[in-house]
Amino acid sequence: MKKVVLLPLDERPCNYVFPQKLFKGENFNIVRPGLEIMGDKKQAGNLEAIRDFVLNETKDAYGLVISIDTLLYGGIVPSRLHYDKIETLKERLNILKLVKENNPKIKIFAFHLIMRCPKYSSSDEEPDYYELCGREIFLHGFYKHKMELSLASPEEVEHFNNLKFNLDYLNDFLNRRKINTAMTIESINFVKQNLIDFLIVPQDDSAEFGWTAMDQKVVRKEIEDNKLQLKVYMYPGADEVANTLLSRLLCESEHKRPLVYIKYPTITSGSVIPAYEDRYLDTTIKYQILGAGGLIATSVNEADIILFVNSPSDHMMEAAYQMNKKQGYTTMRNMVEWIEYMDYCVNELGKPVIVADVAFANGAELELISLLEQKGLTMKVASYAGWNTSSNTLGTCIPQGIVYWMNGNTPSHKSFLAARYVEDAGYCSFVRKYVSDHYLDQFNFNYFYVKDQRGVISNIVKEELFKFLETYIPSIAKNVVINDIYMPWRRMFEVGLDITYKD
Repeated sequence: MKKVVLLPLDERPCNYVFPQKLFKGENFNIVRPGLEIMGDKKQAGNLEAIRDFVLNETKDAYGLVISIDTLLYGGIVPSRLHYDKIETLKERLNILKLVKENNPKIKIFAFHLIMRCPKYSSSDEEPDYYELCGREIFLHGFYKHKMELSLASPEEVEHFNNLKFNLDYLNDFLNRRKINTAMTIESINFVKQNLIDFLIVPQDDSAEFGWTAMDQKVVRKEIEDNKLQLKVYMYPGADEVANTLLSRLLCESEHKRPLVYIKYPTITSGSVIPAYEDRYLDTTIKYQILGAGGLIATSVNEADIILFVNSPSDHMMEAAYQMNKKQGYTTMRNMVEWIEYMDYCVNELGKPVIVADVAFANGAELELISLLEQKGLTMKVASYAGWNTSSNTLGTCIPQGIVYWMNGNTPSHKSFLAARYVEDAGYCSFVRKYVSDHYLDQFNFNYFYVKDQRGVISNIVKEELFKFLETYIPSIAKNVVINDIYMPWRRMFEVGLDITYKD
């Protein structure tokens, strides 16, 4: 078993726990830093302890999968808040030179985000002033970019000229973006010097126009000028990338490259631009497969794995409001053919099937869960995911599907698969909104504050999840054991689950 060191993007379960559960035990011994040095939301991780962890643990490791944002800033949210000088950040990045000196054979697969620019005003994960003018900062970049491309309408130009907010806030925001983008280019230079073997530059909550898209243009030019397109990928995502890189490392270590065939429920699904992203779904899917170590198959017959992508025919809605589906989810899709073909692939062809549930943002489609139950496919598929953004989902289910293809239907596979149904369908699509609407006011809580990680709300969530399973996924309800449940950032958006599936 090969030792692989993982430095996650932050301490939330999607970054800290998912990679461990997916990859530890069968092929890799995953070594992570202790939670006590990983930070807590806006509080940065212990950078000195993180440095020591990386240097010490990589001396005898086969591979290092590393979040550059954690190495430099102490986590994803601290990367949006810091006041570090570029010289200090370069010193921190130079740790990777020492890693290679100490262990020249180690493979370093890294990811380094382009900083996001949310289109709403909230300081929950941004600087305090974003509560006052986040929307205006976003629009300033959105209109500016469109004007530079001569795409802005007269109304948009007028709106741009009438935006009013404190320019000191904008300058703070843009100065940090400038530094962060410069450091992303430093990471690309490390690829050029063969200090980083492979790099993904994800775009967190990206959009077609705006500050993130403008930074992306700068980064892309650096990649192209140095002819690094085959060693540096850039596409939407964030919290899933460690899974993707671990999958790629696994494929390389086993000298395998799975062929993956993509199956949509409608002819236009691949041309949908998902919520919080900036390009066609099909374009991102192909990057995700390549990033995870696979290739695109041209037919089901040649494929090792079949990726069933559940997506709308046009615009993506939020999962919390899926009871009022638009035409893109009804008459424009043929879910019956899609699920029948999935049944054929699983039960007749015997091929691993990945289910990427990206029909809605921030949760699963409950109709799909019902169809899986009706067909008896819930625990027969190679993987399932349906959480947060489209890329978060893809970067979870594709790596799990590849692990299943290699290692089969292991107990750890079953538990992770069951956990996805409980969290992505149960929590994200139903229980989160239900508890928010019916319980928070009783305790003077709100969506962004539930006081404790393990408290009254986590207990209520647990009860409601079991009710959900009994109603929507009865085939697994009695097999799911919730060992632990908690609210990682003491808010409603995410939940932490430790689940065991018992046959």
